[in-house]
Amino acid sequence: MTSNFPMTILATLGDVTVFQTSAFQTPASTNADNDDNANTGNTGIEIIPDADFLKSDQQMRQIGQASYGEGNIGLHVNDNAAKVLANRMRLLATVNQHLRNKKGSAIDSLHWVNQVHGKQVYDVDTHLLNMQPADADALVSHHAHVGLAIMTADCIPVVLYQPNTGKIAAIHAGWQGLACGVIKATVERFTEMGQIIAWIGVSISQANYEADRQVRDKLLSGCVNNQLLKNEYIEAFDQLFCIDKEEISSSIDKSLQNNIDKLRNNVTISPSKVNIDLPKLAVYQLLSGDVKIGNKEPYLCSYANDYYYSYRRQTHLQQPATGRMALIIARSG
Repeated sequence: MTSNFPMTILATLGDVTVFQTSAFQTPASTNADNDDNANTGNTGIEIIPDADFLKSDQQMRQIGQASYGEGNIGLHVNDNAAKVLANRMRLLATVNQHLRNKKGSAIDSLHWVNQVHGKQVYDVDTHLLNMQPADADALVSHHAHVGLAIMTADCIPVVLYQPNTGKIAAIHAGWQGLACGVIKATVERFTEMGQIIAWIGVSISQANYEADRQVRDKLLSGCVNNQLLKNEYIEAFDQLFCIDKEEISSSIDKSLQNNIDKLRNNVTISPSKVNIDLPKLAVYQLLSGDVKIGNKEPYLCSYANDYYYSYRRQTHLQQPATGRMALIIARSG
């Protein structure tokens, strides 16, 4: 079981496994690891409130205090570096423990990048593993026994797999990456014919991503100028991806309402803003590149679930820092 590091198994397909880490051990973590049916249709984790959840809720919602949790793997958030490196070692050990339990081979390396909200794609096969990660927002590899990791705390993490070639990729897509075309740039690295499958990890939901209309305009402009969406998606951009502030309350999942209401006590809501569905925009950019989506909606919201890190929640609670989680794709053979 993946009990040494807080994570769940999002999907397993052939020699490839997709892992989602969290801030705390979740009640469903061990269940996910025991699920032999995890595959491209797996929709993720069911969060069940219990004593551990209430404990994490208190720890992650303390106003003015950093919320590093148990599973921070971000070295750039002013957490204790030795602890973070130890977490990364536990993470790799837990990934390999799972792979061996499934009678697969361990990975030899787990690669990271210094994410800069651009569209640079880093080919790990052409570089030696380095203590100083490259500035990039996506990684690709066609080698066996390799893992690729993307850190997030609200942005959309995406991993790709092409079964007939064995090629894998991992993508960090915040709104800037979605505007400049990081998904398209990564998909274009798959130069051989064959179906590509994508999985999307925990990220902020539309109900909780309020932005200035300038962000909406830059997203639309980027999608048009960089040809990131099919024409029919461009024509229906607002209908597909944007909701005015007054409409958003009716779209919020009732099971998340209590958590969201607590946070909004600390938030000033502006009627001139719009709520944008970044995960859905990522999905439609993938579909525009003829990529198959492995896990279906609804995707878990990082802001509304205290098991996960959220930069926006950190800001609203006036916390000096929060941790980072990772979406990992590991190819064991």
